Amino acid sequence: MYRKPEVYRPGKSGYVSEFTLFVEKFLEWHPEVVEDQRVGRAIFWDRKVDFDELEKARSDSVPTEGGSGSH
Repeated sequence: MYRKPEVYRPGKSGYVSEFTLFVEKFLEWHPEVVEDQRVGRAIFWDRKVDFDELEKARSDSVPTEGGSGSH
């Protein structure tokens, strides 16, 4: 009877690509890269949006020629 695999894990079948091995080794040798990625994500993605400030910025902006700005 066929059973669906629980969770896919690289290398479970015995094969791990050279690229995967390289990345794993690189991150082992350079653990600071993971922290740099975390910091970079926080700068651009993991922040709360103040919708009141966003609306204020939109209403304070100077209109461009042509109205809505679409071409």
